Amino acid sequence: MRKFINEFKEFINRSNVMDMAVGVIIGGAFTSIVTALTNNIINPLISVVAGGGAGEISGLVVPGTDIDFGAFISACINFLIVAFVVFCLVKALNKAKDLSEKLTGAAVEEPVPVCPFCLEEHKPGATRCPHCGSELPQE
Repeated sequence: MRKFINEFKEFINRSNVMDMAVGVIIGGAFTSIVTALTNNIINPLISVVAGGGAGEISGLVVPGTDIDFGAFISACINFLIVAFVVFCLVKALNKAKDLSEKLTGAAVEEPVPVCPFCLEEHKPGATRCPHCGSELPQE
């Protein structure tokens, strides 16, 4: 059970899972604002352009059916707005994370040595390649 909990902690602490969680939370909070925008501003504009009145969205509804192209278009616009905001948020978080790594020096990595014969990586200071067994030149 302890191993399972440790694996779960490791999974949760991955940066892409945290980015996804932040995106879902912000997206859920932002959805009501975007829904109000599409219902109160974009839908009436679609209706007026399609030949309906400003108070109704009958211009893009197929008569006698429940097919409503105006609702579909507004849902697509709603999705694009939310997706764009979440994208911008995650991009800003990643940039802030990269900047903090540069400032703290955490992003500096040692180059991994490569065997000149098989081109596989090996540990620094190794005398033989663990992949092909060749004797490595000492640098």
